[in-house]
Amino acid sequence: MATELKPVRSEADYEAALAEVERLWGTKSGTPEGDRLDVLATLIEVYEQKNHLMDPPEPIEAIKFRMEQQGLSRKDLEPIIGTRGRVAEVLNRRRGLSIEMIRNLHEQLGISAEVLIRPTRQDEAVCDGR
Repeated sequence: MATELKPVRSEADYEAALAEVERLWGTKSGTPEGDRLDVLATLIEVYEQKNHLMDPPEPIEAIKFRMEQQGLSRKDLEPIIGTRGRVAEVLNRRRGLSIEMIRNLHEQLGISAEVLIRPTRQDEAVCDGR
């Protein structure tokens, strides 16, 4: 039986929440366990924003993470990004994200637009002259 959800206020609360997220990882969205996972992820995110300052994720890594979270395949991204080839180019960092792709990813997958507009590793390599 799951314990009552409470705010993550200390490092001990944070570690306990992370352990429970690990236990719940992969549960189906829309189930009580999936809902609990979503709430815990939100609580952890708020705690990390206040206490564990990190750079935002790289856009392609954020997309891949959300795909894993939601059990999505590359085919599931086709209505969001474009053709099968376009999805492959984006995920393999051979094509940058267009404004339309960023809007669709933000609206349909809930990925922060701020994260999606960041340069990808490929873009950084091009900017560095590599």
